[in-house]
Amino acid sequence: MDTGKYFRQVNLPEQKQYDDGVIFPVVLSPNTNFDCNFTAEAKESDFKEAIKAEKQWIESLVDKYGVILFRGFPVKSASDFNDVVEAFGFPEIEYVGGRAPRTKVVGRVYTANESPPENRVPFHHEMSYVPDAPSKLFFFCEQEPGKGGQTPLVLSHIIYDKMKEKYPEFIAEVEEHGVKNVVVMGDEDDSSNVGGRGWKSAYMTNDKKVAEERAAKQGAKLEWMHGNAVKVTTGPLPAFRFDKKSQHKTWFNNIAYTKPVPLNGINVDDHDTYIELGNGGLVSDQAQKECSKIMEEECVVVPWKNGDVMLVNNLIVLHARQPLLKPPRRVLASLCK
Repeated sequence: MDTGKYFRQVNLPEQKQYDDGVIFPVVLSPNTNFDCNFTAEAKESDFKEAIKAEKQWIESLVDKYGVILFRGFPVKSASDFNDVVEAFGFPEIEYVGGRAPRTKVVGRVYTANESPPENRVPFHHEMSYVPDAPSKLFFFCEQEPGKGGQTPLVLSHIIYDKMKEKYPEFIAEVEEHGVKNVVVMGDEDDSSNVGGRGWKSAYMTNDKKVAEERAAKQGAKLEWMHGNAVKVTTGPLPAFRFDKKSQHKTWFNNIAYTKPVPLNGINVDDHDTYIELGNGGLVSDQAQKECSKIMEEECVVVPWKNGDVMLVNNLIVLHARQPLLKPPRRVLASLCK
């Protein structure tokens, strides 16, 4: 793999290398051997200038390999991280309709998911349940976990290929009909739930009519229920996506972790996420379990280190969160169009 003049590739034991030459994830550190501003005590401003100088090359890497982990750079705070995100120049995407409880920290930086850290966050593409999902995600490790709390990664096309091989009829049905997603939201955030964002936060308003308008722009329908709760239905949406740059078909859905039940039988008091096929058919329970198993088998887990910045191609990579076994842990995020 070619390297930019400001960066050097680092090999880690947790990486995977595939037959097509893809190294997953790519890990880059400062190139201290080159005659540039990077030294052992590199400055955060040097990192920003290197990003700007090598942006085209970096983008080509994340398009091909899916994830870049920047390690050993002087990024120490949320403000530093925000400067790095802005150095890339990717347009920001508002988290309208998003389901994870988050809080803005500074600029374009948010908490990653405020559900209890001992809870697992399942594999997902960020906002796969809306037509225009983020194309890129940034994560920043401000405080590395004591134990557990890592962020597993898996290439989405591998999941699609293995599921199609094992369940060709089910995949053909999903491909034909797409999927409908439903989430029941309360009016306030529930930080005890991985997907516990309330509709007021999700649509950034206290006005039900405004919420309906913003949801409609994403192809979602709101049905108001008792107790000020709302049922949000999106789709049918394609469950798989063809990525032109990588030339792979990806598993761009949340089949693996949502409840496969008829959407007309949802209990208003159960603030959870649900899924069915676009024609009203149920998702195969066996296929759902097998999908989760494949994700666990194929994923890569690179332990976080303080100062790590990770750039994820959300269109071709799924990510998750392992339960935190020993605090502390603080990982921040930023979403881009």
